[in-house]
Amino acid sequence: MTGPEGTAPGGGPTPDQPSPQGPTGPHLGPAGVGPSQQEDAISPPKDGDVDQSPFGPDAPPPPELSDPDVDEWRRLDPRIIAARPLGEAAGLLWLLVVALFVGGDNGWQLRIAGVVIVILGVNGLIRWLTTRYRITEDQVLLHTGWVFRKHLSVPRDRIRTVDLTSPLLHRVFRLVVVTVGTGHSATSPDELSLNAVTAAEAEQLRVLLLQRARAGGEAAATKGAAEGAPPDGDEVGETSPAGATPHEDGEPVPPPDQLSRLRRSWLRFAPLTLAGLAAFGVLFGTSYQALEGLNVEITDSSVLAGIQEWVTALPAPVLVAVAALSFLVVMVGGALVVYVVRYWKYELSREHDGTLRVRRGLLTTRSVSIEEKRLRGVEVVEPLLLRSAKGGSADAIVTGFGALSGDRDLLLPPAPVTEAHRVAELVTRTRPAPTLTGLARHPSAARRRRLVRTVVPTLGLLGGLAWAVVEGPVPVWAGYLGLVALPLAVLLGVDRYRNLGNQLADRYLVGRRGSLVRRTFALRTDGIIGWKVRRSLFQRRAGLATVVATTAAGAGHYEIQDVDVARGLAVAEAAVPGLLTPFLTEGPRPPVEHHADDLSERDGRRN
Repeated sequence: MTGPEGTAPGGGPTPDQPSPQGPTGPHLGPAGVGPSQQEDAISPPKDGDVDQSPFGPDAPPPPELSDPDVDEWRRLDPRIIAARPLGEAAGLLWLLVVALFVGGDNGWQLRIAGVVIVILGVNGLIRWLTTRYRITEDQVLLHTGWVFRKHLSVPRDRIRTVDLTSPLLHRVFRLVVVTVGTGHSATSPDELSLNAVTAAEAEQLRVLLLQRARAGGEAAATKGAAEGAPPDGDEVGETSPAGATPHEDGEPVPPPDQLSRLRRSWLRFAPLTLAGLAAFGVLFGTSYQALEGLNVEITDSSVLAGIQEWVTALPAPVLVAVAALSFLVVMVGGALVVYVVRYWKYELSREHDGTLRVRRGLLTTRSVSIEEKRLRGVEVVEPLLLRSAKGGSADAIVTGFGALSGDRDLLLPPAPVTEAHRVAELVTRTRPAPTLTGLARHPSAARRRRLVRTVVPTLGLLGGLAWAVVEGPVPVWAGYLGLVALPLAVLLGVDRYRNLGNQLADRYLVGRRGSLVRRTFALRTDGIIGWKVRRSLFQRRAGLATVVATTAAGAGHYEIQDVDVARGLAVAEAAVPGLLTPFLTEGPRPPVEHHADDLSERDGRRN
């Protein structure tokens, strides 16, 4: 069941009017960062340090555009002729090292590497010679390719994102890749990528394209208002940030409001993400497939044969200790490396052009801009290991950022969960954070369903294990070890139930679910475009339902699982009045009251 998107009359002030002061005011300290947090923050490099980030927070503001509508064809920066082939060659360097290590030093690896470098260099020159881009009043155009000619055109009023990325070799040459997106997935063919331009030009393009995209949206909203439709700004009830960019009166642009930044203490959460094991698995699998494609036999390596002989000669206790130590090194060391590479110099700021900007990255620096008027909510994510250490991350629920948008919606990397809720508070300009809203309990029938879903499959696996022990293929001690799975299944089912909750708080629909990965979402009610009510046979017998709010933002749907039918319909009706009424058989439900026994207060007392 779907319906038109709900609207909130009386939108925020125009860009020329100051907005009401949000949670970034004086009571939170400058830029919303308290003194204790500033002490632990990773400071920017000093004068003597080397910082090659082309668009870091301390970079000088870009010069003003002399001509906002550059109606002429332009080339990319000529330094990309060297930067891009070198970067691609550096990406293959690890494969050369593995080939030398495994296949022996007989010279064929270096000859192949030389041929590859020449091919990459010629290809880079051809791409530069055949690539042009043009920015007109209405479109961004890109022509590229030689054998296969490609023509891309992106309407400027459809631009949703302008991302700036600078890989390591690009940073050496002070170049930046500008990616213009229209709100599809991160690998959508609709994306237009300028690889690469200077850092100053990249910042100019970011401001220009986002400003013109907003101008196009405002023009469309004005036209729609004249025809009786609500403007886009009123559609989500957003307000423009205080202090528009004062270029017109000649005043310098004030620095952006810093909402959060990386702290050294956050590194303790890195091993709990299991990113090290994932990176090792990807590296091993890719290397194995590449060597297999080159007809390199790993078993013929004398080095690996020597390692295998040394390992097999170890006593069993020593072998177990070595395996455990290796596992810890890969898990902890690899996770720390991945965390630093991804999130070094992370900073979340509120720009004066109406965007939230996330900067991060060590080798490859990245800048993602999120328009606040497209923000529909926030989601706090707490995987089990992170949750055990009171950690979590925060993602933005934004129109144009779908489930396939990669990590563009990241607002906060793995950090203390209190910081995640603080970021949610600052981003939504709501105090307290909507993700801290007290949640109503779900009925006991939901607990039974979760216990059945975890315990029954476990009993089936234990039955199969018992049969294998009786028949002989499996030792008896493995059967006793399998009995540990039963209490773990019970604990998992109970925890899944304890994490269920829902509430309607002010302008937000708040829901929580999950155990292995607990997710708490706060979705703006005026961003809900429809409802879907699912009831299986067992749910109908238990008087339960799964109520799904559909939206054009984020994952596209957010579920309240196994909620009491009357409660779920009442929440849906109260969130978007009238949208569900035609489908109700007994008329509108009574208004939803705040549940006294809420999960957030209980969790706060326990912590």
